[in-house]
Amino acid sequence: MNALAALGEVLVLIGTFFYFLSTLGLIRMPDVYNRMQTSTKSATLGSLGVIIGVGIWAVGNGLSWAWLVKATVIAVFLLLTNPISAHALIRAAYKSGIPPLWHGSVVDKYREHIEAKEKVETEAPQEGGEE
Repeated sequence: MNALAALGEVLVLIGTFFYFLSTLGLIRMPDVYNRMQTSTKSATLGSLGVIIGVGIWAVGNGLSWAWLVKATVIAVFLLLTNPISAHALIRAAYKSGIPPLWHGSVVDKYREHIEAKEKVETEAPQEGGEE
């Protein structure tokens, strides 16, 4: 076994560890928002580790460098899309009325943003007033 194959196997093991952390986060977190945040971060890092690890492992075992290029493209795609899709899902859950944050949460910045926006809209002068 050469160094590239060993490095690839280590990255796959690290990615698997992050998958485990993602699963643990789904079980341990108190509300849907915390679960989504925890699982997205861990699953993204786990996917990156496994995909890049497989690409490096393939090169280390004498396969084409195209494996590593393809793995890198897939990893970049996941790195860009996973957080964006999680954000969209969390925002949709919040707006659709999924039960509020866990009672121990002390900050709700999105609620503050919505209330500030509504306050500005109600204080704005109405069009079509008296001339």
